[in-house]
Amino acid sequence: MIMRTTIKLLLASTAALLLAACEKPPIAVSQTGFRGTGMEQVYNPRTLATQASLNKAPEVSAAVEDVPGGPKAGAIYQNVKVLGDLSVGEFARTMSAITEWVAPQQGCNYCHVAGNFADDSVYTKVVARKMLQMTQKVNSGWKQHVAETGVTCYTCHRGNNIPKEIWFAPQPQKSAGGSLGNDFGQNRAAKSVGLSSLPYDPFTPYFLDNKPIRVNGNQALAMTGAAANRSSIKQAEHTYGTMIHWSEALGVNCTYCHNTQAFAEWGANATPQRATAWYGIRMARELNNEYMVPLTSVFPANRLGPTGDVAKANCATCHQGAYKPLYGAAMAKHYPAMYAPVKAPDAPAALPVADAGQAVPVAGKVEVSAK
Repeated sequence: MIMRTTIKLLLASTAALLLAACEKPPIAVSQTGFRGTGMEQVYNPRTLATQASLNKAPEVSAAVEDVPGGPKAGAIYQNVKVLGDLSVGEFARTMSAITEWVAPQQGCNYCHVAGNFADDSVYTKVVARKMLQMTQKVNSGWKQHVAETGVTCYTCHRGNNIPKEIWFAPQPQKSAGGSLGNDFGQNRAAKSVGLSSLPYDPFTPYFLDNKPIRVNGNQALAMTGAAANRSSIKQAEHTYGTMIHWSEALGVNCTYCHNTQAFAEWGANATPQRATAWYGIRMARELNNEYMVPLTSVFPANRLGPTGDVAKANCATCHQGAYKPLYGAAMAKHYPAMYAPVKAPDAPAALPVADAGQAVPVAGKVEVSAK
């Protein structure tokens, strides 16, 4: 009797452990492809309810009516290097919005010296200027990924000084000391790869370096020569770890971007989202290398990672669990400062003054000046 009770308790405990990671029903399923192909998105309604509250866009501040011919911010305020082409009213509106998006508790003094807003001695002002340029680059130069929705400072910051989702290069595990020795970059059950044993830095190879993420081969592994598939198992694990990040960052499963019948195919069977993701990883790589890494020396030591690197962006930085950041709320269009200024076309070069008998180009022809 005691043995039977013990076995029942053991089985119950085992079942509890096995089910601990399962989600409480009911679970919602949305079919995205043909029946029988597994093209479905699986959602937890309770998780979605939480995500909806975290991805709600703030109200747009009232627009400021421009005064025709009125002064620009660069002509009124000192040391305005990025937003000088805005009207004075729009400039003030933008500064107010950025304060609410990034530093609602600290206010203007988070980036500015009180009484001398032109002073650049506060590092956060230097960073904010660079971040404005980065936002303009995303909205004006990466429409393949952000389309007309665009991004603002709020997309990443959500009212926090530091975006919730950033990444640093992890501290290398020393081989000397410790029971595990050298972990060779994996087997740490890290959050970055869904607590799996996969390589826990899936970001450096693809979001900073330009390593090949594709590991599918078109030829058999046994082949030799240039046609052989030379992707290693470890490289495949890095790719898979990155896919886990994508899935968690967007709150979707694999079939949001991939067709189950042709995971590697880019033809008619590929989903539109896969192309969007292709541009997204390249966008993040450019932003990290051209905007974040150059700021390394600007940040104080306490804002750097364990290896001394600067905070960088990945998919979760903007998405934060939503398949579209803020579920597609188009905030950027209400703030002209979030887009790079449209430059007027260059004026045609002045024609040279001709001496008598000299050939001068005129409207695509060659005429002779007869002074």
